[in-house]
Amino acid sequence: MPELIASPTRIPVPGGKVIDEHVGAVNTPDAGLQTSVSVARMVAPAGWSEPFQTPEFDEITLVLAGTVLVDHDGGTLEVAAGQSVVTRGGERIRYSCGPEGAEYVAVCLPAFSPDTVNREDETTEGASE
Repeated sequence: MPELIASPTRIPVPGGKVIDEHVGAVNTPDAGLQTSVSVARMVAPAGWSEPFQTPEFDEITLVLAGTVLVDHDGGTLEVAAGQSVVTRGGERIRYSCGPEGAEYVAVCLPAFSPDTVNREDETTEGASE
């Protein structure tokens, strides 16, 4: 039987970015999907960025509005509205957005977890760049 997800759970993050998880460990822990997939809508303000990370999951990002920038060891990939990007678990990446901000949907396989995103802190960020 279809299951309606009536509303997402807002996950607090610094920097003014909004994460609304629709499916995953936070919003649907009893749906049987919490470890296999997560789906979240993100809204990032102009100029937002986060630290480098080396996630243990693959992430598919579909940009709805604005531009998402993905820094990686080979440079920077610019992903515009209507485009998608796939990052693979084990890749060192950093997400940010352009001057107009961005709205996008992220699908993580297996599901996103704060324990498996492996964000670098400010003291280690520049060490391996």
